[in-house]
Amino acid sequence: MPLTIFAMIFLALVHHAAATPIEPGRIRVIDGDTIRIDRARPDIRLVPFNAPETRRAACERERELGSQATRRLRELVRAGGIELEIVRCACRAGTEGTRACNHGRQCGVLTSRGRNVGDILLAEGLAAPYHCSETRCPKLPRPWCE
Repeated sequence: MPLTIFAMIFLALVHHAAATPIEPGRIRVIDGDTIRIDRARPDIRLVPFNAPETRRAACERERELGSQATRRLRELVRAGGIELEIVRCACRAGTEGTRACNHGRQCGVLTSRGRNVGDILLAEGLAAPYHCSETRCPKLPRPWCE
């Protein structure tokens, strides 16, 4: 019984780590919803939002908004007051860390001065909400070309 309680506490800590401050210089912004820490992979997919694509944009408007979202995320990071919390990705059991789960990326919540950067990008029209269940995500929202 004590081993079961220990295992449950350990899993809760692993899946719900607290946000930790991170120096802006350690963060490389890949695009409006993906970052890399210390030049190391895997990249981190920020949640719970989707930013417009820059490289695989479906239309010119998406490409333009994707560039704006990327620039805005870089501004937020450079301004400091950044915290990162790695969270569990919404994938089937046993697939996290593989291409079958989020293209091998980790998932995380990035905050700027206590506010989720996704909320900032959403408020500025540079992202769309994107909420997943525990083990799967809906089709990515891409309203920019409609």
